[in-house]
Amino acid sequence: FFVTLSDLHALLLNTVFRFLSMPIIYSLVARSTHVLAEYTSGGLTGNFSTVTRVLLNKIPSEDGKMSYVYDKYVFHYIVSDSLTYLCMADEQFGRLIPFNFLEDVRNRFVATYGDRGKTAIAFAMNSDFGRVLQKQMNHCNEPQNDKISQVKQEIDQVKNVMIENIDKVLERGDRIELLVDKTDKLDQHAFKFKKRARKLKTAMWWKNVKLMILLFFFVALLIYVILVMACGGFKLSGC
Repeated sequence: FFVTLSDLHALLLNTVFRFLSMPIIYSLVARSTHVLAEYTSGGLTGNFSTVTRVLLNKIPSEDGKMSYVYDKYVFHYIVSDSLTYLCMADEQFGRLIPFNFLEDVRNRFVATYGDRGKTAIAFAMNSDFGRVLQKQMNHCNEPQNDKISQVKQEIDQVKNVMIENIDKVLERGDRIELLVDKTDKLDQHAFKFKKRARKLKTAMWWKNVKLMILLFFFVALLIYVILVMACGGFKLSGC
């Protein structure tokens, strides 16, 4: 189905929190668009699940990590072995703890269910694994962990994780593809430019060598002429 950016704006603007927002607000485990388990932090109400259904439809199936920024919130996800582990967190919470949380959730899910997630129906694991999500989210949302995350924000080194604005995913997918193509072309042009630059550098070097050789012969000839004039002939008999 087709969802515009304005639709998502409406979805998130309709989200109402009854209490102060938690660092990690919502999490799920899914296969493609089929949610197997999910949990929302206690005391919070909203339509995060509706928003994440839209995102699940846009997330590539290849293994990888990524974060989508939307207003004050970030959707972090890991795709591993056809399953998506996703959480919605406060933007100020950084990336280190959310991705550690997702890694822990992935390990627990695989240890508990093995390959069953690849064939399970929607919400098949929700009653059991939803409690696991709750426990791990509560652990990450404890005040001491929040303080740790604030300290680590300045040295947050979650590598190989792209961060995109969600607008690009929802309405500019073709523009992202075009940007990749342009990047490839720029790489090709850069390679050709470097190749031409090397050829030009070599040509200039040979030109300088030839010039130095000519200059050497000219100086040698000039010295010989002076000697001829000073020594009384070509045989230099007078010197």
